[in-house]
Amino acid sequence: MRVRAAERRIQGCVARSETRGGAVRAKGLIGFLGASMLAWAFLMGPRLGFSKEAGDAPPAEPPAATPAAVPTPSPEALGVKFVDGSTSTVVIERAGKKYLVNVASHEITEVVESGASTMAAVSNPPAPPNKQAASPQKPEKPKPKVYEAGDDVLFSLPTGRRLDRHGFYVNFNHRFVFESAFTGQARGNTLLGLDDFSLSSFGFRYGLTKNAFVGIYRSPSFIGRPIQLSAGYNLLDEHDGKPFNAAFRFSVEGQNDFQRNFTTDLEGMFSRSVTSRAQIYFVPAVSLHDRPLAEPVSVIDAYPYQPCSAVVAADVGGRTDIRPCANTVSLGVGGALDIRPSVALVAEVIPTVVNGREMGIHRPAYSFGIQKKIWRHAFTFGFSTSPGTTVSQRAGTRATYLGDPSADTPSGLFVGFDLTRQIF
Repeated sequence: MRVRAAERRIQGCVARSETRGGAVRAKGLIGFLGASMLAWAFLMGPRLGFSKEAGDAPPAEPPAATPAAVPTPSPEALGVKFVDGSTSTVVIERAGKKYLVNVASHEITEVVESGASTMAAVSNPPAPPNKQAASPQKPEKPKPKVYEAGDDVLFSLPTGRRLDRHGFYVNFNHRFVFESAFTGQARGNTLLGLDDFSLSSFGFRYGLTKNAFVGIYRSPSFIGRPIQLSAGYNLLDEHDGKPFNAAFRFSVEGQNDFQRNFTTDLEGMFSRSVTSRAQIYFVPAVSLHDRPLAEPVSVIDAYPYQPCSAVVAADVGGRTDIRPCANTVSLGVGGALDIRPSVALVAEVIPTVVNGREMGIHRPAYSFGIQKKIWRHAFTFGFSTSPGTTVSQRAGTRATYLGDPSADTPSGLFVGFDLTRQIF
């Protein structure tokens, strides 16, 4: 029994020993095979075209075959010719015609074959325009040497200045005719006659067009209540490059508020600038059925009727040498000189050369003053011997009006002023 038990123990030990040895031998074989596989992959991987990181990537496709090079056509074959010495122009021929193309200015010009001159023109094309030269700044226009009259009149004589189209102008005139400015006592106390009554007239002018105009003007009862209706046209103007200014005016005057003693006036107004600081004026006027100046007996009563058929004028201080009606011609001359950009000296004289004696005029009427010009506004202060401001009355003198033969001399000068305003 003991022998059998011992044999069984010996056999169990042998079995366990064999099992352990087999496991050890199996493990050694597996390790050897793994190491062999790693070495084979390391050595053969580059030759097979894949790596450990890209082992699953498909093999690269072979490169495509390069096509054969096509020859570039010559400029002549395309109808293109390069211009010698130019980097911005080429000549292109299409349908038998040649065109000069400027790639800088984007201009195309047809080339007309005319011999060597054409080829020279193509070989030396015009330079492309400079961008700055293409849009040059407008040069400042030179200031015209034309005098700018500030008022429609110098003092009583019209300047003939052109009105603005649809411009509306207002004129006021004041003549302190009843007192002389420098003769008599205490002239300073009465402000050279400004404290006395004045003959105050006013009127309106309107520019129909650039050259045509109309006007209406009225003087007070103390000088006959005349209303003057006028229309005129500017024929020439220095602002248009003409050598002088020329205008014509037709007017009709009617005393006693356009009811009697009518006078028809035709006048020309000529002026010329002497540089931009001075201007001279010449104003001939014809007055048909002109009436003499006379001081009315009453402001309320109507001005006396002066028929041309009468022998002696009425209400002229008993003078028998004055006719009630005559056709007169006067030649007004004047000038203006700017002593400052907005200040001018003005002067005028209006001699009556035809039938002046019949109207009681022995000395020509004259005036002078100083004028202040502001935008669309003018004020003129001066001295005169003429109380009238209409076309026919401006040539008359204070001597006829007051019945004083010495009232038209320098000692008879009186104060007056004008106001002009352009409303629009």
